[in-house]
Amino acid sequence: MVDMTELAKHHGSPESAARMKKRHAAEKRLKAYGIAAILIAGSALVMLLWSVVGKATGALTESYLTLPITLEQAEIDPDNTGDPSTIGRGDFGGLTKDMLKETFPYVSGRTNKRSMYDIVSGGGAFELREMVMADPSLVGQTIDFRFLASDISDLYLKGSYGEMVTQGNTGVLTLESDGKEAVIRSSADDFAEVMALVRRDLFSKAAFNRGQAGLQENGRVVFLERAEAATNADDRAANIAEAANREAARDRLLALADEIEIRANASNGVEEVDEDSPSIFIRAEGVWIKLSEVSNSTGVGKVIGEYEGRAELAADDWSVLVYELPESRRKVSDIQAILLEQLDEAGLVSTVFNKRFFTSGDSQEPELAGIWGAAVGSFWTMMVTILLAFPIGVAAAIYLEEFAKRNMVNDFIEVNINNLAAVPSIVFGLLGLTIFIGFFGIPRSTPLVGGIVLAVMTLPTIIIAARASIAAVPPSIRDAALGIGASKLQTSFHHVLPLSMPGILTGTIIGMARALGETAPLIIVGMVAFIADVPGGPKSDATVIPAQLYLWADFPERAFEARTSAAILMLLIFLILMNGLAVFLRKKFERRW
Repeated sequence: MVDMTELAKHHGSPESAARMKKRHAAEKRLKAYGIAAILIAGSALVMLLWSVVGKATGALTESYLTLPITLEQAEIDPDNTGDPSTIGRGDFGGLTKDMLKETFPYVSGRTNKRSMYDIVSGGGAFELREMVMADPSLVGQTIDFRFLASDISDLYLKGSYGEMVTQGNTGVLTLESDGKEAVIRSSADDFAEVMALVRRDLFSKAAFNRGQAGLQENGRVVFLERAEAATNADDRAANIAEAANREAARDRLLALADEIEIRANASNGVEEVDEDSPSIFIRAEGVWIKLSEVSNSTGVGKVIGEYEGRAELAADDWSVLVYELPESRRKVSDIQAILLEQLDEAGLVSTVFNKRFFTSGDSQEPELAGIWGAAVGSFWTMMVTILLAFPIGVAAAIYLEEFAKRNMVNDFIEVNINNLAAVPSIVFGLLGLTIFIGFFGIPRSTPLVGGIVLAVMTLPTIIIAARASIAAVPPSIRDAALGIGASKLQTSFHHVLPLSMPGILTGTIIGMARALGETAPLIIVGMVAFIADVPGGPKSDATVIPAQLYLWADFPERAFEARTSAAILMLLIFLILMNGLAVFLRKKFERRW
């Protein structure tokens, strides 16, 4: 018999207490590790969503510029026919440019005019044409039309390129101008803060040149080492010559850095302001002056506008604006920024919800691009996928689980089905390119071929999930059905299949969710092509949302970054909904045996 007294003494001993304390400590550490892992994973998810959502908000709004435009009959409908087809052939793009030239007559020079034309989207002329075609009575009238802002203008108005900052000023401004150039003087050191910014920029340039000089010095040392290790005179001479070139470049950069630092340290000097420096503007009575030279109290610059004002302005009648990001490092030019600021001050800029993104197809112009074409392409592709994969996968699972005999052939089939579930998706794309396109001649870039490829890729997942669900049905169900006279086929389809359907649907939805996010196999079969039109069926040229993401992420325009994030957000929402549907079906139809 067990001596309870001795057992109690053993459990109450100091050694036992130490072991229990150690066990409890281990359990607490394990719990802490689990909580830390969850927090880390949750933090990573929050950071991902924060980044995606933060960038996607830029695609949810679009900017418009309301400008007066005269619909010249001679340019649109010279014979006054009122025929929409005749109106549609009018030069609305030319009318838009003429309107901009009339609105900003002081903009001169080919480069500046090209920048001016780029503040409105190229799609604005097409929207104007559609409006006039729908209402020919507008021909000959002057109307206020909301032109869609270009991607550059939209990003500037949203602050993506930084913004102009108004500096404080207290002095009286004296302005001398011939209409093109202006010399300005302030009675106070109103440009001292600007000069500090310019000097800081000069120090940055000097540091950059010294860094480049260091790289040249490293190159000089390397070429001298190569010269010492050279085995013939020609190689030695070539390396010595290159080392001398690097030394000359180093000395030139160091001299330039010294010169810039001397200029930056000068307290009352006049500094040149170029495109690599922060942009400095003077705004006085509706006219803008872009400074090219500045000191603490004076400046010289180009007049942008028609100045007919006073030669002297009080402190409240003028202001200093600084665009700290240099013009060479941003997409929006100084003239575009000035024109947009003028329109914004006049109340001619509006920002509205971007319905276009959800209703339009793709475009090479970011402000015109939408996700609807890719969404419809994904819909047709998923329809083809599920119509092929679901019945074939369920039928294969029923056969393998209910009818197939256990032999080497069926064992070989089962092993290969399990292996196919782990094959990289791009392999299925190569299969589709070789067999479905190359042999059967199915058209490229269509939801039909994309759906077939994804169906083949999804089949192993559906078969494995369906077999597991069918195997989970108790044998007593089969025995009862067979006992009352049902055939093997009737037992499988009338009793086993309905009871296993919740699990089959769950596996199918998970497989479809994986197929929805696939890109690699669809790239191989051509569904990454630029498709501007919304597909009308499974045989139309189309792309899908993941491929659209791939395309937009590869475009250089910055505005596509926000649209890429918005499309990612839509794809994540679809995937969450599909997985949520799978959980709902499993919970709703789950049977406990």
